[in-house]
Amino acid sequence: MPVLIIILLAFLVAQFGFWDTFAGVLGGIGIIILVTLTAAALLVVMGAVVLKRLGRR
Repeated sequence: MPVLIIILLAFLVAQFGFWDTFAGVLGGIGIIILVTLTAAALLVVMGAVVLKRLGRR
């Protein structure tokens, strides 16, 4: 699998150039981080709502 990723990156560099590929990889990593943080924030909010509702009983 890592060999496939290296070949894919080499192909992207050959097609688009180094900086465009670098920006694309950083953008992909940024999107993964953003989705992870959003999911974590959603879980925290849902947990707070559930705890608040359980505390009223």
